[in-house]
Amino acid sequence: MQNPGTATPDRFPAQERFADGAQYIAGRLTKGTSGHTHTVVDPATGEEVLTYDLAGADDVDAAVAAAREAFPDWAGATPGERSDALHRFAAVLADRAEDFARAESLQCGKPLKLTREFDVPGTIDNTAFFAGAARHLQGQSAGEYSGDHTSYVRREPIGVVGSIAPWNYPLQMAAWKILPAIAAGNTIVLKPAELTPLTSLLFARAATDAGIPDGVINIVTGTGREAGEHLVGHPDVAMTSFTGSTAVGKRVAEIATATVKRLHLELGGKAPFVVFDDADLDAAVHGAVAGALINTGQDCTAATRAYVQRPLYEAFVEGTAALMETVRLGDPFADGTDLGPLVSHAQRDRVAAFVDRARAYARVVTGGEAPGGDLANGAYYRPTLIADAPQHGEVVRSEIFGPVLVVLPFDTDDEGIRLANDTPYGLAASAWSRDVYRANRATREIKAGCVWVNDHIPIISEMPHGGYKASGFGKDMSAYSFEEYTQIKHVMFDNTAVVRKDWHRTVFGDR
Repeated sequence: MQNPGTATPDRFPAQERFADGAQYIAGRLTKGTSGHTHTVVDPATGEEVLTYDLAGADDVDAAVAAAREAFPDWAGATPGERSDALHRFAAVLADRAEDFARAESLQCGKPLKLTREFDVPGTIDNTAFFAGAARHLQGQSAGEYSGDHTSYVRREPIGVVGSIAPWNYPLQMAAWKILPAIAAGNTIVLKPAELTPLTSLLFARAATDAGIPDGVINIVTGTGREAGEHLVGHPDVAMTSFTGSTAVGKRVAEIATATVKRLHLELGGKAPFVVFDDADLDAAVHGAVAGALINTGQDCTAATRAYVQRPLYEAFVEGTAALMETVRLGDPFADGTDLGPLVSHAQRDRVAAFVDRARAYARVVTGGEAPGGDLANGAYYRPTLIADAPQHGEVVRSEIFGPVLVVLPFDTDDEGIRLANDTPYGLAASAWSRDVYRANRATREIKAGCVWVNDHIPIISEMPHGGYKASGFGKDMSAYSFEEYTQIKHVMFDNTAVVRKDWHRTVFGDR
């Protein structure tokens, strides 16, 4: 259903806010030096939001140098001092919540109600969580494990972290990369997607205003090929954290190998949504629509493959199609909008091409087209349900990253779990059943970093997010993420306070 909306409030004034440039290095905005520009476009209207100078290699070098200069003092701060700074940061973010919500909606096309209720509060909560985590940088207690020696383990910051964030959740992805890194005492250079830099720049500015020292957080906005690859390969960057497609993740790993730096990769997903025949059908239908259409389906954990046990299959297809048809597309800033556009017209066309090719081997039950009328200029695509595709079909195997759900039947529990695991990805999944033993088996046997039961998509700061298999390795959020940004050192003391001549004799003989 189309919702042209009513008169909308003013959008975020990006040209005014970023007149000094879209690079944030050593505490100030600057213009990129690549010699090329990029235009951020409102995907709901096709109108220009901001044209800025892209970062080049020189900007990356300057940002890394600023981060390297800031590292000794920030790493040397006490956990309490870093914690206090992050608590102040959370307060500044809360004060500017509406700015962040509007900027995120403008650059991504997300409904304003989603950015107000999910993206921004989640980011503030994550900041508060890592403010607490900063005080828990722990090693292991001392012990005597070898004769007269005492050993203990220290956890220490790594150094300068180079991170690359995607365009689907620009604010949250910036937070997931920046917060654990700086809470542990590292400094960071983040490259956001050139499509969606606004909230990353606002985030860095808010950190400075909260008292986090210049150079601790730096933003370089450029292309992946120029700025991104230079950042990953930079010899002064000690760790790379990347979120994006599996194909690009492989390229990142290849470049990082040359300097043997630590890697953290959160890559693609193709989440199964497994509905057993004892599930609450109405709950599963609502869960599938919400799980498939969150952020217009541009979510690596979105429900994309629904496997439904045959007794419920036709009712599930009918119910899901009917519910999808009530979803209101419209202006992200208008009251009542459920679903905004995709991030760009190119992404919309990519999704449409997947669906068009699927018509040759599957049934498009509803959707499968871009709306016209008042939404024709935007990157909109109707919620789409595809049924009866073969397991080897492209829409079952490949990550579409749009508002498309594919439904397939299965007969036995063994078959349902086997089909769920029949993918190179392993980021997230869900199982729907009223039987605790059946659900527990699914959580045990489905190979994914997160398995929800009778729900799909919620995340919380205290629990980890990360994948298996081609979905990458390493965790975001939680204490596990905090530890990712530390290195472990073994310290050993000789307690005898004398030269260990017996040990030297063992090694060198009598001398």
